[in-house]
Amino acid sequence: MKAFFDLKTHQFGSPKIQTVSTPNCTTNASSVKKVPAFTVYLLERRINCMTIPAIVEAIQKACIESRKITVANTNIHSFNLSMQFPWFYEFLQSSEIVHCDSVGILKAISYMGLNLPLDYRASYSLLMPKILENCNHNRFSVFLLGAEPQYLKAALEKLRASYPNVSFAGHHGYFDQEDPIENQAVIQQINQVKPNILLMGMGMPVQEYWVKKHRNNLQVNAILLGGAIIDRMAGVVPDCPSYISNVGLEWLYRLWREPKRLAARYLLGNPAFVLHVMLAKFYANSLRVERM
Repeated sequence: MKAFFDLKTHQFGSPKIQTVSTPNCTTNASSVKKVPAFTVYLLERRINCMTIPAIVEAIQKACIESRKITVANTNIHSFNLSMQFPWFYEFLQSSEIVHCDSVGILKAISYMGLNLPLDYRASYSLLMPKILENCNHNRFSVFLLGAEPQYLKAALEKLRASYPNVSFAGHHGYFDQEDPIENQAVIQQINQVKPNILLMGMGMPVQEYWVKKHRNNLQVNAILLGGAIIDRMAGVVPDCPSYISNVGLEWLYRLWREPKRLAARYLLGNPAFVLHVMLAKFYANSLRVERM
């Protein structure tokens, strides 16, 4: 019998899952209390199982307290990258939050013995509007880094119209990331603004590598790794319909939209992920849970 997490009693339904007690680091919002946050280690890859309200609260708290946090995410593609590149694995492990951005990850956790509801899927199409609403309420500032210049401009125009209390700025992603002078110019532009939130939209793993190199020099409160989020805000890339994404087929929708760019990621990456998880099923401690 598979384990499950009872949202009413806040108890895990199986003694087979290894759990470790840790100090409570959830927020006081009542909506967050209903679905507690905890950490899952899937093949020793850390995943913070947090609802969208909990993530928004954590970002807000970092902005108010003038702290710096990195909010990364895990999906099948990032999981595969963490298996290929040690630096990417270390980046995820060192990030303050690594939220679940994929139904496929939830299904893998379920296969390992821990059933979790969709409340713990925090895809950017669902998460970003809530973050921006919070920024608008608190008059936070947001800097967008990534996308082509014309798409960045379109995204900024739409965002300024939709969230008038937020101060938006940005820089396109088409600069030489190996050129120290160009990188320093971009960092100086960000630090002149000193935004509460830096939203990266360079794609994975380019954005993670850039943040890894320059995180210490960035004067921001929360760094968010958003992939194609700027293109989505500009209206270039449409969001996947919820009835498709809720059953774990967003990858198929995106493959249909961009077959040339995404064929290798999904047609090779998805089977590789499934194989990793299936093989891991036979090893001890392939899934660990830490209470938060």
